[in-house]
Amino acid sequence: MKLATWNVNSLNVRLPHVLDWCTANQPDVLCLQETKQEDSKFPYEALTAIGYNAIHSGQKTYNGVAILSRHVLEHPSYGIPDFADEQKRLIAATVKGIRIVCAYIPNGQSVDSDKYQYKLNWLASLTTHLQAELAAHPKLALLGDYNIAPEDRDVHDPAAWLGQVLVSEPERTAFQGLVGLGLHDTFRLFEQPEASFSWWDYRMAGFRRNLGLRIDHILVSTPLLAACKASWIDKAPRKLERPSDHTPVVLELSE
Repeated sequence: MKLATWNVNSLNVRLPHVLDWCTANQPDVLCLQETKQEDSKFPYEALTAIGYNAIHSGQKTYNGVAILSRHVLEHPSYGIPDFADEQKRLIAATVKGIRIVCAYIPNGQSVDSDKYQYKLNWLASLTTHLQAELAAHPKLALLGDYNIAPEDRDVHDPAAWLGQVLVSEPERTAFQGLVGLGLHDTFRLFEQPEASFSWWDYRMAGFRRNLGLRIDHILVSTPLLAACKASWIDKAPRKLERPSDHTPVVLELSE
C-alpha cells in the first residue's frame, strides 16, 4: 500500500501533473494541499477516469485539501472540531482500516506576525484533536504540508534560517508534540540521502541549487510502524514545466 502527500500549489494549474503522476505511480492514497479551488470546481470526473475516489474541502484562491484514493473513502470528516476556522486546512477519511488525516498546516508568515500565533494555536488544536482520533483509530497516518522543518538537517542552511518561521523552536516543539502522541516521522525510519528536501523557493534557482527545506511529512502511529517498508521524496514533478514549489513524499506499507 502506497501513501503520498503533495502540496500542488493550485490544482487548476497542476491537475495534468497530478493525473500523470497518479497514473505512473499508482498511489493507493494521495493527500493534496493548496488546491486553491472551491468544491464546485474540484475535478472529480477527471480523477474518477483514472481510478480515484476523492473528497475535498476547498475555498477560492487559498488553502484547500483533498484525499484521493483507489479504495473506498469511509467516514470522512472536515476541519478541527471546536476550532472555529474559515480556512480549509484539514480533511480525514478511513481507507482500508487506516485513518488518513490530510493537513495543510499554516505557514505563519513571520515569527512576529499574528499569523504565526494562529499557526501555533492551530497546531495545538490539531494535537488535541489527534488524541481523540488515535483513540478511535489506532492505525493513523498524518500526511501533509506541515510548514515545519523538524531538524537542522532538514534545512539547506540552518544558520541562515535560524529563528525564522518554519524552523523556529516553538514550531519544532509543536512538531515534537505530534511525535509525543505516538506518531513517527516515516522518512527518518530509513537511510536517506543528505540534503533531502521537499520544497524549494521558485526564486534564486532554489531547486537547481538544492536550496530547500523538508517540510512535507508522513507521520504514522505505532501500530503501523512494522508495516513501513520505504519512504522517499520524488523530485521528478519539481522538474516539470510550471511545477509546484513542493514535490511528492511517498510511504510504502506492506499490506
